Amino acid sequence: MVNDVAKRLARALGLELRRFHPASSPAAQLRAMLAAHEINLVFDVGANTGQFGRELRWHVGYGGRIVSFEAMSAPYDILSRRAAKDKLWEVAPRAALGEKSGIIKINVAGNSVSSSVLPMLDVHASAAPDSLYCGTETVRMATLDSLALGYFREDSIALLKIDTQGYESQVLMGAPTVLNRVVGVQLELSLIPLYSGQKLMPEMMDDMQGLGFDLWGIVPTFAEPRTGRMLQVDAIFFRGTPG
Repeated sequence: MVNDVAKRLARALGLELRRFHPASSPAAQLRAMLAAHEINLVFDVGANTGQFGRELRWHVGYGGRIVSFEAMSAPYDILSRRAAKDKLWEVAPRAALGEKSGIIKINVAGNSVSSSVLPMLDVHASAAPDSLYCGTETVRMATLDSLALGYFREDSIALLKIDTQGYESQVLMGAPTVLNRVVGVQLELSLIPLYSGQKLMPEMMDDMQGLGFDLWGIVPTFAEPRTGRMLQVDAIFFRGTPG
């Protein structure tokens, strides 16, 4: 009875109460996965202002090293200040990550987190009007292999997280050596086209299987608010059997 009352009160406030258990909590599930694989290094690509890093610390309970990568100047400054308070959280030199080195233009979204190298499609803008592009920023592009390899240590067991708003495939193309060294990958995947030219979830799943990674979990992340249709998920992959 108490649980039912608490749940109704939380729902009235627009919140939801759930057990911290892998079957019902994405944070608990990720915590169990990281522990099972003994992950001690997380590469956070598309870190924005450090939301994923803070989630790892505050909700997942991960205590290992984090290395974050961010391209845009304003989020990078916030990210750097937040990471500076954590001795196990580093921020790589500012750059966009992709399949090659060069210079690239990023479309800046009003909500910052939806910024992308790719043009945004109407279905995304309709589902999240605050994500409309409001400017551009020209940045250096590098490959993950060129920036990340120096962060590995002899005992590193790493997870690679990529959230680059439709540009995940290009990041993977620039990371063959990193992919050979990590045991897990978390990708943001779109179920329908949200950015022009992006690969969708079925093709990305096939690509990951071809690289030797098995699907371990799927977490909903972005839905059309009026209809409830799921638009994006985080998919978590691991290679091999832990332990």
